[in-house]
Amino acid sequence: MLIHELSAEECAEILTRAHLGRLGCAHDDQPYIVPISFSFDNERRSFYCFSLAGQKIDWMRENPKVCIEVEEIVDKNRWTSVLAFGRYEEIGDSPADRDARRRAQQLLEQRAEWWFPGAAKANSHDHHEMVLYRIETDRLTGRRALRDRG
Repeated sequence: MLIHELSAEECAEILTRAHLGRLGCAHDDQPYIVPISFSFDNERRSFYCFSLAGQKIDWMRENPKVCIEVEEIVDKNRWTSVLAFGRYEEIGDSPADRDARRRAQQLLEQRAEWWFPGAAKANSHDHHEMVLYRIETDRLTGRRALRDRG
């Protein structure tokens, strides 16, 4: 098996076509990894996501340093993995956030059933805060493994 590093451009291309990944965050030296749905904005190198308020939102509010992992796996010898390191930032209702909200909505609505799983766990009798956020990337890394034909 041959493993090689991906360029930042190759990483961004994979993130642009992906919609599911794993978010890693930490609180009081305790890591937490959870699957998320997202849209990646290659132009701004940002992820747009939304979620009901809960543990991951609480933890990211306290410690905004996060990472997102995305993978494409064909089999044990052919896979691609991308890691994006960045910072959590909530997108509010203020006039200053208007452009970010518009961009997030534009990207998220390009996916079928874009509201899943972010809104899927709400009980109809409970009131849950919906949080729109982005992850501004600082660094992208990735690797690709291919079966050695020799």
